[in-house]
Amino acid sequence: MKQLLTCLLIASFFGSLAAEKLPSRDHTLKTLIKVNNLYMKNHPDPIKGIPYPSRNKTYEANIWTRAVYFEGLMALHSIYPENRYIDYATKWADGFKWGMRADNTTTRNADNYCASQAYIDLYRLTPDPHRLTKTKAAMNMLVNTPQVNDWTWIDAIQMGMPVLAKLAAETGNPKYAEKAWQMYSWTRDSLAGGLYNPQEGLWWRDADFVAPYKSPNGTNCYWSRGNGWVVAALVRVLDEMQPGAPHRNVYETDLKAMCEALVKCQRKDGFWNVNLLDPSDYGGKELTGTALFIYGMAWGVRNGILDSDTYMPVITHAWNAIIHDAIHPDGFLGYVQGTGKEPKDGQPVGYNTTPDFDDFGTGCLLLAGTEIYKL
Repeated sequence: MKQLLTCLLIASFFGSLAAEKLPSRDHTLKTLIKVNNLYMKNHPDPIKGIPYPSRNKTYEANIWTRAVYFEGLMALHSIYPENRYIDYATKWADGFKWGMRADNTTTRNADNYCASQAYIDLYRLTPDPHRLTKTKAAMNMLVNTPQVNDWTWIDAIQMGMPVLAKLAAETGNPKYAEKAWQMYSWTRDSLAGGLYNPQEGLWWRDADFVAPYKSPNGTNCYWSRGNGWVVAALVRVLDEMQPGAPHRNVYETDLKAMCEALVKCQRKDGFWNVNLLDPSDYGGKELTGTALFIYGMAWGVRNGILDSDTYMPVITHAWNAIIHDAIHPDGFLGYVQGTGKEPKDGQPVGYNTTPDFDDFGTGCLLLAGTEIYKL
């Protein structure tokens, strides 16, 4: 009897998911515009330094956090090409001379050249060669040196890999795509025995979290946003590749395996916990990982890589959860975990808490919402 009741409850839960509907495209677009309007209102000067009082520092506004915002803004522009979005992004890029953090084209830190993703998108709208001069210099340095061991944390895969993929697509030169593969596969398969665990379809954030490290409940520790960065990287790389391109099949296989694993650990309320397999480790709603998973799954469904019947209920449940539970009437985003590398960082995470940086959460939301709109 107890087993029958459990089966009925499970069937009822998944039945309710299947009955959920996405908001209209108009509603989705208005939501994205509202969230972005608040961001632009709060940051009228996109090149102004970003204060970090707890560290007594001010960061340059082309660091990775701001670069992720502009990834999202360029995505929003693709469905709603308002001139002020491009004016704002161009002012930012011009302010930093279309360069890396500290204007350093010899940096190997992916966080420092993440901004080049938006630079390439802007170049595609106005192909002025000087816009890519520094991006090409930095990426040529990576290609022309033998090191492949730069991406020692999985966040770096999203910050760096799409730059190489975009440049490969833009120039037609496969050397950039091949370098991306070499660096990705080193992180995936070699670093600390490989940061990707194919048995569970998820990634350890860096070498510090590879087994025997365990979460409080004894499971492996897989950080939500870190895995979200990998999902986003795979999407953004695949989006640049032609069918049958070298290594595309591996990227597609990895995306499928990750999404399959993520379905199994989605919370009943639609969000994902910061520790994907351990709700006792700072469990609760969290927007950034959830948004990145929506982004990946929605892109996968739209491009025929993921099965619609399987993933649309998951996507719909997650997006509705963000819409109803995380976005304030004025566009402020709740439940955003601040910067860090594991579940305990940036806590507490709540509806009214303000993260240390407000830009990357907005970028993640815009990426997810743009893909929802395209479905």
